[in-house]
Amino acid sequence: MQTLAHFGDGGPGPWILFFPVIWALVIGGGIALLRRTMWRGRRGPWRTEAVADNSPITVLGHRFASGEIDEDEYWRRLSVLDEQFGRTGKGAAA
Repeated sequence: MQTLAHFGDGGPGPWILFFPVIWALVIGGGIALLRRTMWRGRRGPWRTEAVADNSPITVLGHRFASGEIDEDEYWRRLSVLDEQFGRTGKGAAA
């Protein structure tokens, strides 16, 4: 009987099925790796974690941007929040 590419006549035999399985595992592993690292939540190693949307500093920034408070009130409140939450470095109010 001549099956699997003429196994009895010196063909590759059942080993010919091994290579598509290997390629399927390689492609599936690559996709799984990408999903676990870069594609989850559309974030990647190039993006930094942002401040939470409901943090007091973010809410204050949104209120200032929408015109609810003026610049003086924004800086006054930001200085209080900086003391309370300990935001330091560049951009911190003194």
